Amino acid sequence: MSEPGDQDGKATRRHLREVTLVFLKLGTIAFGGPAAHTAMMRDELVRRRGWVTDQRFVDLMGATNLIPGPNSTELAIHLGYDRARRRGLVAAGVCFILPAALMVTALAWAYVTYGTTPAVEGILYGIVPAVIAIIAHALFGLLRTVIKNVRLGVLAIAALAAYLLGVNELLILAAGALLAAAALAARRARRDSLHGVLAVPLLSLGGSPVFPDPTGGQLAQLFLTMLKIGSVLYGSGYVLLAFLRGDFVERLGWITGEQLIDAVSIGQVTPGPVFTTATFVGYLVAGPIGAFLATVAIFLPSFLFVGLLTRLTDRLRSSDWTSAMLDGLNAAALALMAGVSYQLARTAIVDGLTAAIALVTLVLLWKTRLNNAWYIAAGALIGLAHTLLG
Repeated sequence: MSEPGDQDGKATRRHLREVTLVFLKLGTIAFGGPAAHTAMMRDELVRRRGWVTDQRFVDLMGATNLIPGPNSTELAIHLGYDRARRRGLVAAGVCFILPAALMVTALAWAYVTYGTTPAVEGILYGIVPAVIAIIAHALFGLLRTVIKNVRLGVLAIAALAAYLLGVNELLILAAGALLAAAALAARRARRDSLHGVLAVPLLSLGGSPVFPDPTGGQLAQLFLTMLKIGSVLYGSGYVLLAFLRGDFVERLGWITGEQLIDAVSIGQVTPGPVFTTATFVGYLVAGPIGAFLATVAIFLPSFLFVGLLTRLTDRLRSSDWTSAMLDGLNAAALALMAGVSYQLARTAIVDGLTAAIALVTLVLLWKTRLNNAWYIAAGALIGLAHTLLG
């Protein structure tokens, strides 16, 4: 007869293996940026596997917006922690980042060696409409969980309008949390009164790395600069672009503005976190060792922040005030997800074929339980065929 400790150990190893395989897959197919990543995680871990409830998922989604760094990666890290504790935290993050980091390193090598990277427009032509359908399906699925009453519905609509008008994402999230808390205060005041109390062209000439044989001091400066960016950066890929330009183009002069745009483009069109832009920049600066150090440095703060956040998320529903603020934050976060999806759809659904890909994918998501990987693969094949036959 097996001891209880043996059974617990087997369960832990099984959960860790599940986390590793799931996030390796997600890291390989998660095209489309943070909104798409979130949608795919929700489909895989809530709808298909039942690891967490929709309420827990949106609470983690909202909580990761409170800390710096790539939010979808941090959501992956926290979901890994929920499933397999500390080892799951590390495994989920590493496995979600690794496929994109390897792809970006290979593309950076091609960029430096041949002056161009392989064309990706054809593949993305078919993939992105499928991704939009996946996001739309997730948004509808989360709607009932997040929009619990009319007040939160109004708040979400206002947040979406603010985003489309260009208001900063952090201001929208903060306003969502504060307005929900203010509404709770107003309700309590009334009650007390009543009772008396988220397409790339071929890239330009790359050239050799800035430091083909870098010194320890140069590598340390690269590492510390990326570590700083990962520790303080809130917001979208556009904010990442501003930070990288300020440090690597203007202050250090290690890369050109054109090279930075190419790096950001590669980060956006490969699956997984957009922050793998840092991998490309690191390769341009110091070759493979630079790519490795830049990747580790920019993502390391996320692991530390989520490790600290895990101590708080279980307590966020423990009081009326923090629960109300989290509801407001979740409503604003869902609105931002919808806003990013709308902007992505405007650029990706450009003709009848792309519209058909999005529509058919959406219907299949509703009627079947096929894995998202099949939709991504089908979209890639359609896009490739369209390019070859076009």
